[in-house]
Amino acid sequence: MISELNERSREVFRQVVESFVETGEPIGSRTLARRLNGHLSPATIRNVMADLEEIGLLFAPHTSAGRLPTDSGLRLFVDGLLEVGNLTEGERRQIDSQCAGSGANLEGLLKEAISTLSGLSHCAGLVLAPKTDSPLRHIEFVNLSPGRAMVVMVTESGVVENRIIETPPGMQSSALVEASNFLSVRLVGRTLADARGAILEELATHRAQLDELTARVVETGLATWAGDDPGGLLILRGQANLLDDVTAMADLEKIRTLFEALETKETMIKLLDLADSGEGVQIYIGSENRHFNLAGCSMIVGSYGDSSKKAIGAIGVIGPTRLNYARIIPMVDYTAKVIGRLMG
Repeated sequence: MISELNERSREVFRQVVESFVETGEPIGSRTLARRLNGHLSPATIRNVMADLEEIGLLFAPHTSAGRLPTDSGLRLFVDGLLEVGNLTEGERRQIDSQCAGSGANLEGLLKEAISTLSGLSHCAGLVLAPKTDSPLRHIEFVNLSPGRAMVVMVTESGVVENRIIETPPGMQSSALVEASNFLSVRLVGRTLADARGAILEELATHRAQLDELTARVVETGLATWAGDDPGGLLILRGQANLLDDVTAMADLEKIRTLFEALETKETMIKLLDLADSGEGVQIYIGSENRHFNLAGCSMIVGSYGDSSKKAIGAIGVIGPTRLNYARIIPMVDYTAKVIGRLMG
């Protein structure tokens, strides 16, 4: 549709969208004429905006107000007119240093990455950690304190993950060693999904030569890993950023709806899963997408890969539709690539 707009219509449309991103408010013909330094008269601009409204790119929230872009208009702008910027050297350094300082733990890396991205973009950030579907190289129970232990798993792709579990009262350290050895024999070289059923059956039929406390530790460790969301672990950061520039009750209502969506992890996981199957950065705008039925919200998300470059998770930001797309798109893209590099 962009090719069907003449140069004058494109410029008016661009100015309406850019004003919306800056202020969140409708813009009228007189204000727009001043932005264009008088190159077009208010009357001409009114006619152009009326034409853009007729084809569904703009709308008037009130009869006497200026115009705002529709979700379809924002999509057209992002796809056809947006000039994506570049990250500053300082932004690159901040993303690099925060992610590199997180250590080898996958969850720590993702938390640092999403916190940094949320802070730089002033949006809510979310990341989907991958399901552990790679064969295991190592598994070990580590004693932390009475009643607590850590399960450490290392996959053949080099991903390190851990979980804290509760251990039975009176359990000796030797039971953790025995639990580690028991699972290593049955899990190393296999995926958790492949081996879990057989291990639990062996425990249930008492074929495993383990004492009761050790068997309980093994069951707890397996249950902890299996208890993750089916689509992977969802991490959210920076929801409070969405409240920073709320100026009207209507905006507050949209943010409240967005908070509810963020708490509905199934919806967010479904969206992030979609990004896994796409190349580059994916952009979801308002109600245009059947997977994202909330008007007034946009999401920019990019997938990241493992050492074989296979997409295994996704990271992105979410906020009102007036996101600074030109700045945030490269930010999400760069952060996803940094995660992939550190996991490689």
